[in-house]
Amino acid sequence: MTGRFNLPGQNRPSFPPNYAYAQAMAGMGPDGQPAIQYGTMEDNLPPGITAARQARRLYVGSITLEGNEENIAAFFNEKMKEQNFIQEDKAEVQNDQPVLSVQVNHEKSYAFLEFRSPEEASSAMSFDGIMFQGQVLKIRRPKDYLGTEFMSAMHVPGVVSTNVPDTPHKVFIGGLPSYLTEDQVIELLKSFGEVRAFNLVKEANGASKGFAFCEFLDPEITDTACEGLNGMELGDRYLVVQRASIGQQGRSNAGGMVGPGGFSGSVPAVISAGAESIPTRVIQLLNMVQPEELVDDLDYEEIQEDIKEELSKYGEILELKIPRPIKTDAGRMDTRASEGVANLGKVFVLYDSTTSAKKAMDAVAGRQFGGRMVIVAYCQEDIMIA
Repeated sequence: MTGRFNLPGQNRPSFPPNYAYAQAMAGMGPDGQPAIQYGTMEDNLPPGITAARQARRLYVGSITLEGNEENIAAFFNEKMKEQNFIQEDKAEVQNDQPVLSVQVNHEKSYAFLEFRSPEEASSAMSFDGIMFQGQVLKIRRPKDYLGTEFMSAMHVPGVVSTNVPDTPHKVFIGGLPSYLTEDQVIELLKSFGEVRAFNLVKEANGASKGFAFCEFLDPEITDTACEGLNGMELGDRYLVVQRASIGQQGRSNAGGMVGPGGFSGSVPAVISAGAESIPTRVIQLLNMVQPEELVDDLDYEEIQEDIKEELSKYGEILELKIPRPIKTDAGRMDTRASEGVANLGKVFVLYDSTTSAKKAMDAVAGRQFGGRMVIVAYCQEDIMIA
């Protein structure tokens, strides 16, 4: 909440540097008293072997003051069962409780969890970004963990990880206004597909630095999302959205200091064919409607009227275009067939002049429609006859 949590790649809080110290601290709570133990501790490891123990431990950041050994262990044990992450051979012997012990440091808002096995600890990494007592948890490996993998490949539905791994599918999002929250940016990204991981980079005081990284659950939609968002105007700024690896390669020999994701402090707006920065008479509105809302004819007409009534305040509307999904014989949305509908989920408005379009963009961008934040950008006028 304070923004003091170090970013991935930076130095993290120091953890026990050797097995002897870790063994001495095992089972001790933040007050120096024995913590509640869950299951049977099997630390029959010879002194000096730290990798085996550390492979079973996880660092959990952003713990609230209400978090304690009992409710944290109960929470993770329950989630492990819900996702079928428990090893059957371990459960038969150790009473189906994957979390062996919890040590909480309330002063620094973190805890250490120890699991029965490295495999269950790796599975629990998938809970990075899960909500606990109204707070998003950050789950990491201890600093002295010697394994090679950082995140489990498994994905928990509804959970957006706070760590975006360096893969070819990592997306850089620059030009974000400081007033946008993490939830608002994630909501925008979800209009293209489910988000696996997201990280809004912040200052030490918690303020947004204006850029973020994300990864979609389905890598196939990465380019579509980049094309749809890149160059969109938000207030007096333009979004820069592209694969982080592309940005890094394009600037590797450009000189100067390169920031996270391979981008320097002043990243030029790279405008794709999907969104124009040059003013036109047509604006496109993203995240205003969802395809399933456009199936019913009556609902579609009401949405058209609502949008036209609001946007006509800023100039004469010559044409309003809202692509609709394909329906089945039963009157429901045909999801598979609708995938071929171009620009589904977008709204296009043709004004009588670029002045009117500019007024509408300035007035509507960032506002709420149906509980969703609206993103607005210029678009080529030939989209209206496509």
